[in-house]
Amino acid sequence: MLPGFNVDRVLDTIVEHKVSVLYSVPTMLYALLDSPRTRETDLSSLKSVMYGASPTSPTRIREAIKVFGPILCQTYGQTEAPSSITVLRQCDHDPDNLERLASCGMAYPGIQVTLLDADCEPVPDGEVGEVCVRGPIVMSGYWKQPEQTAEAFKADWLHTGDLAVRDAQGFYYIVDRKKDMIISGGFNVYPKEIEDILAAHPGVSAAAVIGVPDDKWGEAVKAVIVPRKGQQPHPEELISLVREKKGPVYAPKSVDFTESLPLTPVGNPDKAALRKRYWGGKTRAVN
Repeated sequence: MLPGFNVDRVLDTIVEHKVSVLYSVPTMLYALLDSPRTRETDLSSLKSVMYGASPTSPTRIREAIKVFGPILCQTYGQTEAPSSITVLRQCDHDPDNLERLASCGMAYPGIQVTLLDADCEPVPDGEVGEVCVRGPIVMSGYWKQPEQTAEAFKADWLHTGDLAVRDAQGFYYIVDRKKDMIISGGFNVYPKEIEDILAAHPGVSAAAVIGVPDDKWGEAVKAVIVPRKGQQPHPEELISLVREKKGPVYAPKSVDFTESLPLTPVGNPDKAALRKRYWGGKTRAVN
């Protein structure tokens, strides 16, 4: 266990102790990939690179496979159902299949997973629903918060707050958090889909997409970009990239650049902190 994350310290530790399993969140994985030293270090002792805690760009996963080898494994869960709701196994990591690399995997053995709509009815494959879970890993409830517990367990399923689609093979694809969804001009916009497209640009190290107040659209799509070292993509180029892949509703209305994204204590992009920069003194985070 290291006292904190530092690329050089991680690489030195892998070499010194012949580390075989590496656990990381996406921001750590991206930092390792962005360091030239990673490609110069002997990482042959690694047998598994486990990642999770927040969605990861399929493009960067493919890059990681090239750097670390076919040893990546993703787990998806939450505090209320830790770590093992779904798993994308090493054998599922096909670098030639970007769509599959966008998946968080299939239901973990012994865990029931379904996608429910607002009326707690199952949605068909290919349609967006909320990830709901049953199984031995699921919490019994929130401590001394019966109302929140009842809300979380509607229809006897744990409601995760994550929106996803399932394909015909049983692979789940997280679309977004319910709270992160942007409503622009009456359309539902899922930031993760935009972030995955932006992260595929060779000049982008990381991307976060949020809704910002807009008099015309209610919320306008804004992309906040961390460029790769020595590169500076043009905003219109990034906007056009999204427009081409997803259409005008998803295309960001504006692009900002930053040296780093605000992070939560566990290293995930802190969307709440990012929104505060743009929502100012508004009493509600809706417009």
